[in-house]
Amino acid sequence: MALDLGVFHRTAHAIGFKESLAWTVVWIVLAAGLGLFVWYEKGADSAAAYATCYLTEKALSVDNLFVFVVLFRFFRIAPENQHRVLTWGIVGALVMRAVFIFLGVELVERFHWTTYVLGAFLLITGIKLALAEDKEVEPEKNLVLRLSRRFLRVTSDFDGSKFFVVRDGRSFATPMFLCLLVVEATDVLFAVDSVPAALGITHDRFVLYSSNVMAICGLRALYFAVAGLIGLFHFLKHGLALILVFVGVKMLIAHWYKIPIPWALGGVLGILVAAVLLSVAFKPRKPEGAQ
Repeated sequence: MALDLGVFHRTAHAIGFKESLAWTVVWIVLAAGLGLFVWYEKGADSAAAYATCYLTEKALSVDNLFVFVVLFRFFRIAPENQHRVLTWGIVGALVMRAVFIFLGVELVERFHWTTYVLGAFLLITGIKLALAEDKEVEPEKNLVLRLSRRFLRVTSDFDGSKFFVVRDGRSFATPMFLCLLVVEATDVLFAVDSVPAALGITHDRFVLYSSNVMAICGLRALYFAVAGLIGLFHFLKHGLALILVFVGVKMLIAHWYKIPIPWALGGVLGILVAAVLLSVAFKPRKPEGAQ
């Protein structure tokens, strides 16, 4: 991340499809390399757990890409500045994930019954996601944004890619900083689903956190390549819901039967592939009256 900010993207510029795709490949290679390291150090089961957590996190993160698109349009963030917001957003996300994961593991290991609470939560969340109607994201109703506008001095215009400016001897936040705050708040809400899902796969702190780091960092690179294509995969929501239900059931029945981690990996991968193939095979229905 330090090299990314300080060397490769030192100068603000709009990231095109080819550059985004190249960085996506870089992060996938790094993730695969780390997976091989886990296999060498911890064995095949840990490597399978790493891959399952990585795929689950990556899949659940896709919803965030759509939210990012809406937020950047709402705050009118210029294409050349979007990378800066996402990068600092991910730095914050990595800190929050560390807190969530390490506290979560501590909680589950000390109080075993919390495993069933988290399993039930994932099961209910998955069912609700499958049945929920698609709703438009409305940033103006975000609590963090409303509180920020109330308690911070905010400029109405931008100053390049700066988060803060000094005018007449007073510090002001820019719309860039407000967008960053909402991005961070969105990730906290997202982590409420993704971290319990990862805990349903393994309690190994290194595997949990490293897989999250790789998935989140790769997500930012992926954004610029596929942000405009997310809507094409209309069955993905149902796939994500099924993954949450699957992991929830895995946690609930763990006392009687432990689903082998390679099976869990195959299940998650199979669900994702099926969701993508169904989206390609069956186009979304157009609303009545649409041309």
